[in-house]
Amino acid sequence: MSKDTDTTAKERQRDADRSQGAILSAARDEFAEHGLGGARMDRIAERAGLNKRLIYYYFEDKETLFQAVLEQAYLHIREEERKLNLLELEPATAIRRLVEFTWVYYLENPQFLTLLNSANLHKARHLQESQRAREMNSPLIAMLGEVLEHGRREGSFRGGVDPLQLYVSIAGLSYFYLSNNHTLSAIFGRDLMTPKARNERLTHMCDVILGYVLK
Repeated sequence: MSKDTDTTAKERQRDADRSQGAILSAARDEFAEHGLGGARMDRIAERAGLNKRLIYYYFEDKETLFQAVLEQAYLHIREEERKLNLLELEPATAIRRLVEFTWVYYLENPQFLTLLNSANLHKARHLQESQRAREMNSPLIAMLGEVLEHGRREGSFRGGVDPLQLYVSIAGLSYFYLSNNHTLSAIFGRDLMTPKARNERLTHMCDVILGYVLK
């Protein structure tokens, strides 16, 4: 392959990567705002600034695009979790860091929660069909298992803690509060999203999770 041909191929690949990135970003916002059922490919094309035919060139249909958006969403949060370097921290610090990260990530990425709501509405069939999504999530549970084992060996954590159950609890404590903050605030007559309320919630979650794993 000549140098010119190689350069042209690389430029073409960069263009394709940019186009797919723009499509996924636009589709994420569209699905987060309207759900899978209400999302429209025309609006996704308009958001991306691309011809709708190009979307169908890369993604077979709306269902395939939604699956790709979910995979991208999980890829992003898993990449950010890896940056925490939990295995390099003391076990209790690592667990606290994961709780704090999950809370802040959900706060700063509300579209992630709405995408999960939409996925669950459709019984997560798009994730069930995605080997990639499962492969991305497994290392997180394995890493959390190592943190728990480290804490058990050094005598600070109790044994028998299931890392999957622990992660579900960490995610659930943040997810339920944020997904239901409007109804909870209305029912209890308190604004649960003030800075003070958010800080109180984070402190409570850390205390609950650490209170469970510590001896």
